Amino acid sequence: MEQTYKNILVGIDGSDQAFSAFKKAVEVARRNMGTVYVANVIDQQFYQFMGYTPIDQSLIEQQTETAKQMIDECKAYGQSVNYQKIEGIIAYGSVRQSMAVNLPKKYNIDLIMVGQSGLNAVERFMTGSVANYVIRQAPCDVLIVSEPEEVKTERS
Repeated sequence: MEQTYKNILVGIDGSDQAFSAFKKAVEVARRNMGTVYVANVIDQQFYQFMGYTPIDQSLIEQQTETAKQMIDECKAYGQSVNYQKIEGIIAYGSVRQSMAVNLPKKYNIDLIMVGQSGLNAVERFMTGSVANYVIRQAPCDVLIVSEPEEVKTERS
């Protein structure tokens, strides 16, 4: 049985792994004539935990601007490889809940692609593993993208 994926969700956080997952999502979408939904979720609870109470609106605005820039970079990459079916999403709330439940439901996602780990160990500790949560809660197939070999080599 051949599975086709028309609506592919990939989360970006500025990490090399997330961008690698995005690039692979573009190729899966190309093979399936699908759309890549590239999402950045701004987790306000993370900022509260880190001591930004009450949350400074300028901090959220700065994160929103950063998210727009990351999405624009993804769209530019899509143009560079002649693939324009890329939709950007900026969401607010729990990263895990957004990636596993809310966004897949809203955009009729049939494949979620996530990097094995995100930006740094502190964020993984604070939020838990997004990838693990998505695997357990997603209503669709999930593909975990391994760390690029050159990044593994740099850390050795």
